[in-house]
Amino acid sequence: MTSRVGTDAAGGAASAVPLVHTGQASPAMRLLGERLTEASGTVLERTSERAHSSGRSVKPGVQARFEQISLASTRAVARWMEGAGVDAARQAAEQTWEAFAELAAQRDASLDDITLLGIFWRDATAEVLSEIAASVRGGAKELPTALRLLQMSVDFSQVQTCKAFEQQLQHREQELAFLATLDPLTGLPNRALIIDRVTQMLARSRRSGALVAALFIDLDGFKGINDTYGHQIGDELLRAVAARLEGATRAEDTLGRLGGDEFVVISDNVTLEAGPHLIAERLLEALTEPFELGETPTRITITASIGVAAGGTGTAEELLRDADIAMYQAKEAGRNRWTAFESGMEETLQRRVELKMELREALAKDEFVLAYQPTFSLDDMAPNGVEALIRWAHPTRGIVPPNEFIPLLEDSDLINDVGRWVLDRACAQGATWRAAGHSLSMAVNVSARQLDGDQLVADVKAALADSGLEPSALTLEITETAIMRNVAETARRLTALRQLGVRIAIDDFGTGYSSLAHLQQFPVNALKIDRSFINVLKSNPEGRTLIHTLVELGRAMSLETFAEGIEEDTQLELLREEACDSGQGFLFARPLDVEEVEELLRTQADPSAPQRNGRSAGGAKPRPGHARAARSKAARA
Repeated sequence: MTSRVGTDAAGGAASAVPLVHTGQASPAMRLLGERLTEASGTVLERTSERAHSSGRSVKPGVQARFEQISLASTRAVARWMEGAGVDAARQAAEQTWEAFAELAAQRDASLDDITLLGIFWRDATAEVLSEIAASVRGGAKELPTALRLLQMSVDFSQVQTCKAFEQQLQHREQELAFLATLDPLTGLPNRALIIDRVTQMLARSRRSGALVAALFIDLDGFKGINDTYGHQIGDELLRAVAARLEGATRAEDTLGRLGGDEFVVISDNVTLEAGPHLIAERLLEALTEPFELGETPTRITITASIGVAAGGTGTAEELLRDADIAMYQAKEAGRNRWTAFESGMEETLQRRVELKMELREALAKDEFVLAYQPTFSLDDMAPNGVEALIRWAHPTRGIVPPNEFIPLLEDSDLINDVGRWVLDRACAQGATWRAAGHSLSMAVNVSARQLDGDQLVADVKAALADSGLEPSALTLEITETAIMRNVAETARRLTALRQLGVRIAIDDFGTGYSSLAHLQQFPVNALKIDRSFINVLKSNPEGRTLIHTLVELGRAMSLETFAEGIEEDTQLELLREEACDSGQGFLFARPLDVEEVEELLRTQADPSAPQRNGRSAGGAKPRPGHARAARSKAARA
């Protein structure tokens, strides 16, 4: 297939090498070898010229590697000619064929390219040897032997290169087959391997009767983190989460990554009573501590929603599907929790998919409306503001509960558009009421996704400018969990919002993981004590102590304290005794529409004014000691 140099065409097998040259070189042959070593640079130049003249393009990296190989090959042949022996020559040549094989196996160069480059090197070496032989005494006599050694070296290297290439290729195929079952980012088993292992577990389960459990784990709000900090931080977070989750699983469990921010734990020989549920609790606990990411550490807190499914029949895909469905239920229930799969959840998932599609048209079709829940000063029980709450008036489904569609908004980019609409509408309504003489503040909830970007500051600024609402009359409510996702960036954005003149309140205070040190970093004005603490005021003796502590904390930090979820007179009395500043809840009023809020304001201004149907608006409790009225039908919606 390739032309030979010299007259010996019998050479080419590795076994023939010792028969040609045993190491007893003549003085002329040794001199040829020495001069060839000295001329190795010339051989390289002429080899490169031949390669360039052929018109074959070679990658720069391959060219540099071949130049190293060319120099090594020339020296290997020269050593052979000097009498170093075939073993020494073979050892030097091994680097050549292994390097060639690696290039071919990695697809950096084809075997054809490598063969052709070998021929260029052989011809250049033969040319230089002929020139050296003409200038060396006895060189012409030894030249045919030297050329046969050169050809045999080429033949031997090509045979060994092909063998090494096959070995490299087999190794790489095995490596690729192995990597095809692993997630390249985390090194965890991927979906294909997880399916295979679940299938094997289910087969064992059918023989033993034991159950197989799948725990589907989805990170809450991961897209917002990716959008805010970039994919490098996002990937680092995924690797860190994988390490945390792996540390929380048992040796007999398997943790895998299904893609994106989705992980799964599979376990066999479990019992429904405790097994998978305990694993889920450990996984959630593993994520409670914030992550420190990046070169200049960025502190990020993340939670997860976990779906649990267990079974011993069916397929691996069906078990993972059930766990996936349960995971969505966990998200809808509030996130940062686990939910076990139950029959009937498939219909819920189908409804979720349909709602998500319809949500994309809801804003354009003007299907969203705002309700306003009044807030009251607990000192004189006068209304001092309202909280804007979004509702979805679906044309066929009726009023869709917020807990059904708000998680869907937060899982998509729609939350930013809808959040901007809420700001605009609430600020406009607040300005209208204040222009009418009502000194009400307007509170608007801000989602974690909105807080992840600087656009929020621009949206608030535009809403204030368009509506004419005084900045001090707008309060932005942000959950404690949301502000802890990235302390440094959140503090920067909240500072920019405070510079606009708006107020900041931490919502659901007491349910997150903030500390006093963290609170001092945020320019907040108020703490909204979570309703869960208000609910236990009567039943739990420690409840009042906790409320006292939270109110005193706010007072020490010069922050307004605000209680939400007040539903009983005893709760109100205890909160007033603790000097909590403000509150809201069904004891005062449910969320109201604009007309009901205005009726409430008229009633508060003049208790003797006529009331619709003889009742106070929305069931509001206007003053201490006044009888609580029934809630209006509209408020119940």
